[in-house]
Amino acid sequence: MSIDILFKIAGIGIIAAVIVSILKKSDKDELATLTSLAALIIVLFLVIDMIGGLFDSLRSIFNLYSYGNL
Repeated sequence: MSIDILFKIAGIGIIAAVIVSILKKSDKDELATLTSLAALIIVLFLVIDMIGGLFDSLRSIFNLYSYGNL
């Protein structure tokens, strides 16, 4: 696992936290909630992409792509 993905997730979290705190102080709680939800969705897409890569690696390791070559 690369450390880059951890930095991306941490960066998204820090930026979202700053934006949410600014929006909450300016009494825009609805936008703050939408901002945190958008950050969560972005991070979920990153994690889902990583899980897809993991499953592709497992298929190639165990040679599950071709059942006909048994």
